[in-house]
Amino acid sequence: MAGSWHPDVLGEPYEQQTLPLGQDREGELVATLVRRMPSAFQRLFGPLRDVDVLYVHGWSDYFFQTRLAEFWTSRGARFHALDLRKYGRSLRDGQTPGYTTSLADYDADIDAALRAMSDGRPRRLVLVGHSTGGLILSLWAARHPGRAAALVLNSPWLELQVGAFGRQAIAPLVRAAAWVDPLGRHPEVDLGFYTRAQRELGTLPEGHERWRPARGFPTHPGWLSAILAGHATIAAGIDVGCPTLVLLSTGWTSPVQWSPAMTSTDSVLDVDEIARAATRIGKTVTLVRIPHAIHDVFLSAPDARDRAYDSLDNWLTGGALG
Repeated sequence: MAGSWHPDVLGEPYEQQTLPLGQDREGELVATLVRRMPSAFQRLFGPLRDVDVLYVHGWSDYFFQTRLAEFWTSRGARFHALDLRKYGRSLRDGQTPGYTTSLADYDADIDAALRAMSDGRPRRLVLVGHSTGGLILSLWAARHPGRAAALVLNSPWLELQVGAFGRQAIAPLVRAAAWVDPLGRHPEVDLGFYTRAQRELGTLPEGHERWRPARGFPTHPGWLSAILAGHATIAAGIDVGCPTLVLLSTGWTSPVQWSPAMTSTDSVLDVDEIARAATRIGKTVTLVRIPHAIHDVFLSAPDARDRAYDSLDNWLTGGALG
């Protein structure tokens, strides 16, 4: 039911609200907002009691990172996570998972989430994005200066894995394919190694295979053209307008065949390319490289995961939010 909160699949104390977004050629469009609220004590005395957090997931993903929510609520912040249209809780029968032809389409999802989050009191907004969600939120923040007080990016997909030259070389071909057959299906390139790494680490919950398939969603020219347009915008330089923390692994492993190193490196993005691209998103960007982290640094092995949370905590207490 739109406009009301009801229990989420994660169980108490998580709730969700459906956000209607109209329709497209595939039918009803909705986003889904999930929330966890701080305790009464945390709301009164937590150092981030005037903060609202909005988290956006990555490609072929949805929100399930409960420890991340607990990190923020333990400090008094109100935590919200957004399953974008055609992802996770928002995916409807007959829809092409994750499909869009413009990343700016997600402005409507984010704006609906912010309206649902509002309680009429002045609060500082912290945006937290993983992978594709990091790209989407970076572009949104640059288009909406002054809305966000801080931006936290967890392995954000700011550049194509083949780098700027590779992106520029394939972009005209992708645009042409998107014009002719936007929903054409690309060959499968995700061999499921990232999912295997998380399962070996024990950081991926069971179930919801439809929301998070082991080999990812199929990709299409119309979607890839939108991603490349976002990367080109980042490469040209943007200003997200707020202090930004970028968390990345120190290494990456090419996902062409399984390697045990995939449990201690990023096997999705070339982290050095992302580190270079991160210099183009704003004036105050802090880059922290986490040894032995995987693509979602908060789903890494315990030592790397703890270091990621410590880095986030130190950045926040060090003055990122004033």
